[in-house]
Amino acid sequence: MPEPQLRKRAIIIEEIFHEGGPVAETPRRRAAILAVIKNPFAGKYVEDLTGFMDDLKPLGLQMTKDLVDALGGDVNAVEGYGKGAIVGAAGELEHGALWHVPGGYAMREILPASKAIVPSAKKVGGLGARIDIPITHTNASFVRSHFDAMEVGIPDSPRADEILLALVMTTGPRVHARMGGLKASEIKGEDGLR
Repeated sequence: MPEPQLRKRAIIIEEIFHEGGPVAETPRRRAAILAVIKNPFAGKYVEDLTGFMDDLKPLGLQMTKDLVDALGGDVNAVEGYGKGAIVGAAGELEHGALWHVPGGYAMREILPASKAIVPSAKKVGGLGARIDIPITHTNASFVRSHFDAMEVGIPDSPRADEILLALVMTTGPRVHARMGGLKASEIKGEDGLR
């Protein structure tokens, strides 16, 4: 398969001080990195797509490293993650599914406490389409305080023959998390769930 052809990248960083409640001592940070690539399968049906996942792995690793750097460079500060893709109109949903392995495993390779599955979303959309990327705790999917999402998109993307790839990370729980359940301090780290 061909090496991914990158048209543009973007990094979005949010600092959340409060959501109507008391101001947090340390603002919560939530960030996304987006890459817009040419879709080599646009406009045609291809039976075997899996080889392109290997071609996307270096991009996934670079995006992961750049996103950690954007959050301050400390891999141990990252507590939540998610991934997603928007496929342009000449592609199909399965082309976005190609991001599961290279996007998810890249984050799990770089982040030390990342036993939890990386949640994801994908869709087909036109220029300016946006997508909500689901977020869970990196080490235990059942930690309710880290259930979240970040809406991402780029105004001129994806073009019909492109795919927008996204990774999202957070530095903690929702700023006013108080829904009970398993706490981050109670994680056993055995199975990615608890």
